[in-house]
Amino acid sequence: MNDMPPATTPVTLPDVDVLREIARRVLWLSASIVDAANAGRPNDSGVKVGGHQASSASMVDIMVALWFAELTDQDRVSVKPHASPVLHAINYLLGDLDESYLPLLRAKGGLQSYPSRLKDPGTVDFSTGSVGIGATAALWAAMAHRYVSSRFPGAPAGGRFVSLLGDAELDEGAIWEAVMDPAVAKMGELLWVVDLNRQSLDRVVPDIQIAKLQGMFAAAGWQVVVLKWGRVISRLFERPGGPALRARLEAMPNEEYQRMLRVGPAQIAERILAGGAGGTDAPQLKALLDEIAPADLAVAVRDLGGHDLGLLVDTFRSVDPHRPTVVFAYTVKGRGLPTEGHPSNHSALLSAAQMDALAVTSGMERATPWQRFEPDTAAGRLCAERGGALRREPVTPTAPVALPAQLGHGYRKPTSTQAALGRLLADLPRDAPEAAARVVTCSPDVASSTNLGGWINKTGVWSVEDRHDWFADDAERVLRWREDSKGQHIELGIAEVNLVSLLGELGVTWSRWGERLIPIATIYDPFVSRALEPWSYGIYAGGQSILVGTPSGVTLAPEGGAHQSITTPSIGLEQPGCVAWEPAFAQDLEWCFLHAMSQVGVEGGTSAYFRLSTRPMNPELARVPDDPALRERRRRQAVAGGYRLPADHLPRDEDVTLVGVGAIMPEVLEAAKSLAGHGVRAGVVCLTSPDLVFRSLQQRDSRDAGLGSGILDELFPAEYPAPLVTVHDGHPHTLAFLAAARGDRIRSLGVTMFGQSSGLADAYRLHGIDTGSIIDAALTMAGR
Repeated sequence: MNDMPPATTPVTLPDVDVLREIARRVLWLSASIVDAANAGRPNDSGVKVGGHQASSASMVDIMVALWFAELTDQDRVSVKPHASPVLHAINYLLGDLDESYLPLLRAKGGLQSYPSRLKDPGTVDFSTGSVGIGATAALWAAMAHRYVSSRFPGAPAGGRFVSLLGDAELDEGAIWEAVMDPAVAKMGELLWVVDLNRQSLDRVVPDIQIAKLQGMFAAAGWQVVVLKWGRVISRLFERPGGPALRARLEAMPNEEYQRMLRVGPAQIAERILAGGAGGTDAPQLKALLDEIAPADLAVAVRDLGGHDLGLLVDTFRSVDPHRPTVVFAYTVKGRGLPTEGHPSNHSALLSAAQMDALAVTSGMERATPWQRFEPDTAAGRLCAERGGALRREPVTPTAPVALPAQLGHGYRKPTSTQAALGRLLADLPRDAPEAAARVVTCSPDVASSTNLGGWINKTGVWSVEDRHDWFADDAERVLRWREDSKGQHIELGIAEVNLVSLLGELGVTWSRWGERLIPIATIYDPFVSRALEPWSYGIYAGGQSILVGTPSGVTLAPEGGAHQSITTPSIGLEQPGCVAWEPAFAQDLEWCFLHAMSQVGVEGGTSAYFRLSTRPMNPELARVPDDPALRERRRRQAVAGGYRLPADHLPRDEDVTLVGVGAIMPEVLEAAKSLAGHGVRAGVVCLTSPDLVFRSLQQRDSRDAGLGSGILDELFPAEYPAPLVTVHDGHPHTLAFLAAARGDRIRSLGVTMFGQSSGLADAYRLHGIDTGSIIDAALTMAGR
């Protein structure tokens, strides 16, 4: 830990006075962006527009020091959500944002409420609307860049990966899961700056516990730098009575300190001396305060490290480049605004009179708020210089990578979809080496139990540094755990949030640095819900990847309760930017997975979620045609969302249609066979993706030609209606939409209760998805 003393070498390029002038303009612009959104636009909805002028103000100096003195075009910065107006103001001064967008915060076609990498018109490196998760994105991007650089020597160089986060974000568990990952301690390109303004949304934080936070970062191998006081007040600390002044200010509770900021300059000395402050040094303290003009004292007590531009620049340039660094920069929330330090300033909006006063102190006019600096001024020249230095060339993507439609080895023995995935990945380096080179797998300590062993044995485990394999000579070891910078599997600790956060950043390397990856992560399906928010965030931010949840459902019967997933099929169907799959048979898995891989890491691509099972399935049940043309037709149907069994069955002969998904298909097929013995003609539909079938339903009468395919009408032809019985080892709601296909009566069987340990047959009977329950529902729907 390093409590940085005042730097003795002043900043020469750029000049601190010029930086201060730019900071005043950025403060004005960021406040005006919020003001224009709330007071400058018609709003007849009754819904407030909002914004965060105070949260932006505390970040102004930190961000000005970075953008106008420190960053290069290779650096990537994650900006705390509530400081988005500052980022927009800086991008505007750098010539990266057109003036027309400044009045359009939170308006359609304008600036997003929080930084958005895909939706904002100016340069935004990371989407940060999810507090805590966006802050860690830069960390995972740094790891993704390291991976790309180690695998592809021609990849573009990377600079620093910077996260600017609020102190309240340190309450988020995602922060500490990321910080504590062992590999992170080796990543000197990481720089985090904590805006320590000691306020959250509702209150002044009573105890920031800075020492505890320092210790937690230090224990994880980070360099810790604390910028508490600026140079102005630090010089006062060196005078007689100065140590007593410092002791008094640092002993103040946060609430008392911020209340002092709200009084007039003439009252500040009195508040410092209140309660016998200074002890035996009280006379010296009083003498020091008597020597300082009230206006100067008011400036001094606000001189925190996070507002000293020279100190900030010197700090950013002097940190240890060999390990990650966190800078705790003390700031004042609302710095320079009339709401400065007020406990309720988080979402407070400046009044018209307060904006008029801010215009005066900023040297601006409210009528013309969007003035840039004149080009021939020092500030104007610096803005132009930095705008040019930070401008990035468009990314040139790598040459297209061909993925086969199938590997074509055939499946003759019963196998689970989870095992089929392991075989597919293990075969890929031989059958499609160019595509395999772009695959990177990840797992939260479940690689071996999710069948990634064959892939790992062939490709190795990636690590930020080479590690000696002490078990290399162990003849009994099946899984060869070779860790070096050339591997293609990244193993994380038991932290699902870390897993999907890294997955998202691996999934944007094609657009960040022009190097396509196909990231694939395996996770126990019950824990998809735990990882849902960061997974969704990654997709929102442009990450394209494949998440494999396995094993799934109550089919994992002996594991019971907490290891049985219920709602994940609905989660997959409802997730934007993602296609959810649940193939039943190994051949279906191969076809669908290769198709999903082809959609990852490309312009207009999409993520995928696969729900797999450990239940072995007899491939003969799938009745895959031998004829090449019919086999290709089956493949196209599987990739579109589903197919009928058998393929030559005529829907017009059906009394009832049974619809199954995934591991439950043997029970569905057995029920159809038994129903035939009762004189009930049951058709069977096997869905590989309820998600795609739902999209096909949505496509009807839609002008959006890209929404889905015609697979729904192929599976459920309108001219042959029949009652439906849907069966799913998941929540029955997932397939309930099929009633809208033709207006059929429907009975949806599925899992709606928590599971328990049992045998497979007992589990299916318990939840009413066994063969007997399917038969009973079908007879009822057929009127028998």
